[in-house]
Amino acid sequence: MEDMMKEVTESCEQAAEVVEEVTTEAVAEVVEEVTETMQDYEKELEASFRTINEGDVLSGIVIDVNEEEVTLDLRYYTQGIIKAGDMSEDPAFSILDDVRIGDAIEATVVKMDDGQGNILLSKKEANAVLAWDKLTAYMEEKKDIQVKVTDVVNAGVVAYVEGIRGFIPASQLENAYVEDLEPYRGRKMHVRILTVDKNKEKLILSAREIIKEQLKEEHDHKVAMIVPGTVLEGCVESLQPYGAFVDLKDGLNGLVHISQICQRRIKKPSEVLKVGDVVKVKVLNTNDGKISLSIKAVEEDREAEEREELDTAQFSSAESVGTSLGELFKNLGF
Repeated sequence: MEDMMKEVTESCEQAAEVVEEVTTEAVAEVVEEVTETMQDYEKELEASFRTINEGDVLSGIVIDVNEEEVTLDLRYYTQGIIKAGDMSEDPAFSILDDVRIGDAIEATVVKMDDGQGNILLSKKEANAVLAWDKLTAYMEEKKDIQVKVTDVVNAGVVAYVEGIRGFIPASQLENAYVEDLEPYRGRKMHVRILTVDKNKEKLILSAREIIKEQLKEEHDHKVAMIVPGTVLEGCVESLQPYGAFVDLKDGLNGLVHISQICQRRIKKPSEVLKVGDVVKVKVLNTNDGKISLSIKAVEEDREAEEREELDTAQFSSAESVGTSLGELFKNLGF
């Protein structure tokens, strides 16, 4: 009976400890939540009473969009309003297509009261102050930016980035100079920033930089798929003092070093090759996206095959002779 009472007592004590522990944790969680809520409330309260003046640049979250204006939550006792005409200088800008609820927008205070108790803002004015710093950061990051061509001008086209007018020279639209610019009007494309000059209000963009990188990636991938030792057929496209470049088609070419052109020593590739010659080449390696080729190796492989075929034929002939002699001796009774 005493043992049973002892067990019951221990169980009660353990249960009490568990209850106390759970209660303490629950209380701590509640206190932490209340503390965080109070801190957030204090921050919002402080923000709502901060001093705002005309000309200040404010950041807000879009809570409503219509054809006429954008409404921002400024974490202030009143909301911010940006009229459609004060959103962007970009002719291609559409307030309904380009602005979404939840977007963060920076804008300059134009009036403290728009007549409806809201703060009147202008994103265009803020762009004049902030956009150039963003553009400089984009340039340093080599950031890819999607733009829409809004106009065709002399020797290039126009596109806007962060509300700032940018110029894309004809030489920077593709990997080569573009003569006919009209097909680019209204086209969306990815660009990088080449030049930012706030003082001269100069913004130069380039699509060529991105295209060159894409082409290099495609080229390197094709090269990586070629297995060293493979024999290919190509056309000699140019001769240099150090070797011959061979067009392998599919946008690829490779170099046959002068030492790999033929088995005898030559002073210049033109002694045995001319532009337009169709040749068979063996891939030696594909290091660093470059293809090293050899005509000499193909010749050596062919000679080795011919020797092997000759040896095989001689062996077969000797075996045939040996068999015939054996049959002869057998017939003679030896």
